Amino acid sequence: MKVAFFSTKSYDRESFQNHLQDFGHQISFLDVQLDSRTVSLAEGHEVICSFVNDHIQKGILDKMAKLGIKLIALRCAGYNQVDIKAAKELGIKVVRVPAYSPEAVAEHAFALILTLSRKTHKAYNRVRENNFSLEGLTGVNIHGKTVGVIGTGAIGRAFCRIAKGFGCKILAHDVVENEEMKRIGVTYLPLKEVFAQSQIISLHCPLTPETKHLINAETLSFMQKGVALINTSRGGLIDTKAVIKSLKTKKIGFLGIDVYEQEEHIFFQNLSEEILQDEQISRLMTFPNVLITGHQAFLTKEALEQIALTTLKNITDFEEGKPLINEVVIS
Repeated sequence: MKVAFFSTKSYDRESFQNHLQDFGHQISFLDVQLDSRTVSLAEGHEVICSFVNDHIQKGILDKMAKLGIKLIALRCAGYNQVDIKAAKELGIKVVRVPAYSPEAVAEHAFALILTLSRKTHKAYNRVRENNFSLEGLTGVNIHGKTVGVIGTGAIGRAFCRIAKGFGCKILAHDVVENEEMKRIGVTYLPLKEVFAQSQIISLHCPLTPETKHLINAETLSFMQKGVALINTSRGGLIDTKAVIKSLKTKKIGFLGIDVYEQEEHIFFQNLSEEILQDEQISRLMTFPNVLITGHQAFLTKEALEQIALTTLKNITDFEEGKPLINEVVIS
């Protein structure tokens, strides 16, 4: 099938081209993000392949339908950026990559925790300037801490197993309690209790209308003073203004985020020669106890290979009329 591949980066080209010969699809790699202006580049294609910051709403879907697009192949797990209902009404199928490498994201979340708790990012910069002083680098142990995990899907479970290895007490909240997690010692509690008892909180739930701004002024008030907050899931889970206020009052001891609510205007781009217009992320970067990475938690060789293989198979299954096991379906 002919595939218009939006928001292409060099690592996308490499991982997909490594497997294209096994599937036979024709891919047009496009550097631009998918929006109402660029959707016309999909003319002559049957499939659109998009990523997390390609927002596909009804107006864009209408244009896709007129272009003859039959399938949207998301090369990510989340699908909140797509109007699934409108796609269904237009007869456009949507498939995704539900799990590529849960360990990649879980390990990155823990990398944020370890970096912030031991201030290794500060030590790295000091040593490069021949400053070997230890003043101001006192950290905290992870061992023995109570870690709250919000969402125990594949990534949340991988995170729990890592936390278990560090000797943490693990509390969790999910609409569905996982028996495997219970067997390794994870205790499920109501959300408010997880917030209240945890010294470290890591978010691993999807972004839905119910979870939007899950971290807000009210829920932050439940948390312990000096709580560590980690988000490698979706930026919209956090009310950034409320978090900035909590950083200023030291309610949040440290913050590690790989996602940001307005990231589509910033992430995946080199803006080193520009002045950031987003005042909130600029404010976050002034705090010494905040670490931001640009949505790179998924970015491992293993994860990229699985994303490519699953996406290409999703397209092949559609072409051959096979059941779409990774189709996004709403009731």
